[in-house]
Amino acid sequence: MDFDFTDEQHAIRETASGIFAGMVTPDRVAEIEATTDRVDRELWRALAEADLLGVGTPEVLGGIGGGLIEAGLMLEEQGKVVAPIPLLATLVGGVLPLAKFGPTPLKEKWLPQVVAGNAILTSAIADVSTSPRQLPALTAVLQGSEWIVSGTANAVPFAHVADAILVPVRIEGDGVIVAMISKNQSGVTLERAETTNRAVHPHVHFDSVAVGPADLVAGPDRGVEATAFMLDSAMTALALTQIGVCEAALAQTAAHLNEREQFGRPLSTFQGTMLRAADAAIDLEAIRVTAWQAAWRIDGNLPATESVLVAKWQAADRGQRVVHATQHLHGGTGADIGYPIHRYFLWGKQIELELGSPSLQLSRLGTLIAQRPDEIMHR
Repeated sequence: MDFDFTDEQHAIRETASGIFAGMVTPDRVAEIEATTDRVDRELWRALAEADLLGVGTPEVLGGIGGGLIEAGLMLEEQGKVVAPIPLLATLVGGVLPLAKFGPTPLKEKWLPQVVAGNAILTSAIADVSTSPRQLPALTAVLQGSEWIVSGTANAVPFAHVADAILVPVRIEGDGVIVAMISKNQSGVTLERAETTNRAVHPHVHFDSVAVGPADLVAGPDRGVEATAFMLDSAMTALALTQIGVCEAALAQTAAHLNEREQFGRPLSTFQGTMLRAADAAIDLEAIRVTAWQAAWRIDGNLPATESVLVAKWQAADRGQRVVHATQHLHGGTGADIGYPIHRYFLWGKQIELELGSPSLQLSRLGTLIAQRPDEIMHR
């Protein structure tokens, strides 16, 4: 079997890598972190000009096609430089579910705008991820032909700069719809909230917000399926981002250990540092293989939830272990927030806890195994 990426996928990775490496530096990230929005608009435009924001959008709508694997290649490269842009939010939280489930008019309205770099999308799934039955916190009642949405969606990534939010909403009988709602729509208010890695993920309040049939990404017949796809894709995307974060942190640590000397020898020659770094390298590979397996299953329309939970657990548990080790191996330098390695620690911790802690993923996985032991254990 050939596990390599296709030529087109290699091209996406190489193009993204070149843009990120050329435009994102520690000084540039610090500069963006000092702004109100904390989004690198110039980098976003560069990705649009390179057609990379066309990932996930069908060619007939101006995109370059692809799915979570192609988006994941870009997210890995983003993680290597911890670039402050809404890439995961827009491509994975917005484009992929809209392209898969949305009606043609809604796709024609939004997807070309994303490709051109003129629209940012996001999704409100944080509350779904922590719900015991993965049900949305928002609720809606049907009045005539409109759904009236109320409630609060917590920690919506980059909602402050998003043009529209994909919102899973619970309806009567534990049914679910997924609506496309503008943050400027009447009844929508934002409450600023900042994350561990210094991004802005506002809480979004919905006060009797009217949603018509034209703005439904998925109606009651496909709402549960669409929400599950959104959650699985987002958790896998976080794991893919963690690959880049950990890989870059480990590379910087290896360089540091080879350059710094103690007792007339490079730090890398001491057994303690070698073993700690080796453990981190093994952890990284565990994250890599499980994340890509989950992405492959999702793109192949195969049962993926168990693989997703394993990937997210690996990214959370092993990921935080990697970024802790890399910061620790920098010694006192690692505690200096003026030195780049600390940002990888912050990103690693953010990914660890976003959309559910390691213990939550294990709990969900255990429940699934208990429900279908023979099917899962022999998959």
